[in-house]
Amino acid sequence: MAADWSTVFMLSGFVLAAYSIIANDVIQTLGTFLSSNHQTRWWVLWIYAAVILSGVLVAGWLWNGGDAAYGRLSAIPLPERFHWWHVAPPLLLLLLTRFGLPVSTTFLILSVFSTNEVMLSIVRKSLMGYGLAFTTALFAYGLLAARIERRFLHQPSSHPRRWIALQWVSTGFLWSQWLIQDLANIFVYVPRQQKTYELAGAILLLISLLAILFWQRGGRVQKIVLTKSNTTDIRSATIIDFIYGLVLFFFKELSHLPMSTTWVFVGLLAGREIALTWRNGIRPGRELLPLVLSDLGKVTLGLLSSILLVYLIRTFEL
Repeated sequence: MAADWSTVFMLSGFVLAAYSIIANDVIQTLGTFLSSNHQTRWWVLWIYAAVILSGVLVAGWLWNGGDAAYGRLSAIPLPERFHWWHVAPPLLLLLLTRFGLPVSTTFLILSVFSTNEVMLSIVRKSLMGYGLAFTTALFAYGLLAARIERRFLHQPSSHPRRWIALQWVSTGFLWSQWLIQDLANIFVYVPRQQKTYELAGAILLLISLLAILFWQRGGRVQKIVLTKSNTTDIRSATIIDFIYGLVLFFFKELSHLPMSTTWVFVGLLAGREIALTWRNGIRPGRELLPLVLSDLGKVTLGLLSSILLVYLIRTFEL
């Protein structure tokens, strides 16, 4: 009976993690894609994203000996048995997502499976990601892109097809890099090597959940993207996606350890917003600090929630 319950908790955790991550984290990569292509039918955008998702999963599975998570879980072993507390993180994530909070799924979910040393390394890498994304966006938009954004704000695109093509390419690049980083948050619930039918089931589940997200045009967390300056312009969205994708690519090559892409995403938007306010005066300066601190506070809440959750779980274990 214990083994049966372990399987139930394992499968429940996998499904809930997939749902909560699609609902919360995917907006980091596809939010600008959705907002700047709001006139395109949702199912067209979904097919594009679903094909890339399937390709990334199959490629990772083939290249890594049946490990669709790209070896990101090598330092996080599969539990011998699953318990109710393994299902708690995605449930908490679903609750926080209902309030539109961009919390880190990496901290919430992986903290239950990881040792303190591994989690500390993940936090350090994530903080590095925030800092690098913030600095990169600050310099990129402050030195170069601010002039471009000023033009975007006042001039419609004279080559819409070219920008549409570039934006779809940038989204595909970013989406693939994000998946390589964040698939670990879902596959942490299953054996590190998946059978063919298990991979097929995972793909079917994920693209189905993705369809719901596209049909809803992003849900509540999409508001984080829409509050930022000019993100509905396809040209601005293209620049955001390329910078974000390059930062994730850098950290993918740096180490196999998972990291919080949410912190990278928030750092990128914060650096961009500060640079554009400084160079273009797109919003009153007094509004900038509350906006940046609000987003940072929300992701910090996710980190604190994961620490509290682990503390409570270990208390119950004792």
